[in-house]
Amino acid sequence: MEEKIPDNQLIMKERKRWGFFGIPWTFTKYSLWTKKLVIEQGFFRSVENEVLLYRIVDITYSRGLFQKLFKLGTITVHAHDKTNPVVVIKNIKHSREFKESVSEWVEKDRLRMKMRQSEFVDAGHPDEFDYASDDF
Repeated sequence: MEEKIPDNQLIMKERKRWGFFGIPWTFTKYSLWTKKLVIEQGFFRSVENEVLLYRIVDITYSRGLFQKLFKLGTITVHAHDKTNPVVVIKNIKHSREFKESVSEWVEKDRLRMKMRQSEFVDAGHPDEFDYASDDF
């Protein structure tokens, strides 16, 4: 039975924090919705950018020494998106849970869209093909 995904439901919300003590005194917010990842930045001039979940191709999680001390982390999202091919979600409090949620909802959205991510493996340069061989 196919799982019904709600249309526009908020899954998780995080805020960028200062690396020092993890204080949330920045104006950058990250929101994970059922179909998109939204980045809101700015105080005087606000900019909102979104990445559709099915366009995300890779997610990387990292933590430096100071991030470990203050229980923060960074998530790097690579997507097939013209305006934001790489989104860095830096210094958020529940970074591992946020990464796992993004990963889970990316897969759910791909299933909903009936899409799959194709992996391209380099089989060598076309000039390296042996035309004298009988294998073709």
